Amino acid sequence: MTNTAERPHVVKDAKGKRPQFYDAPGLDQAISMIMVMANEMSVLHDRVDSIERVAKEQGIDLAAGIEKLVLDQEALEAREAWRQDFLERLFYLMRKEAREASEADTKERYNSTIEEIARA
Repeated sequence: MTNTAERPHVVKDAKGKRPQFYDAPGLDQAISMIMVMANEMSVLHDRVDSIERVAKEQGIDLAAGIEKLVLDQEALEAREAWRQDFLERLFYLMRKEAREASEADTKERYNSTIEEIARA
């Protein structure tokens, strides 16, 4: 299992305008989010399948063990760290486009203000 604390934080935003495939606003972002979730589900499925197969070979009843499991603080924090990393990747496009829109808005307002001052 990859520990997100071991991975360096790298901003992975591609520069430039993204191609738009659908006319409906937000549909490209929704499709991207669905694909991220599908990827995570696929990896999760493979891992669970592997765990179940290994446990079965060892004669371990995982279902009963999972029902009795009580997580300690370290485990809860590790799960939350994973969840936050996942959500960052899931909402990547929305965050990127919101940031780009705010930067463009700021430049427009700046130029507008300069023009207003110049006219005064």
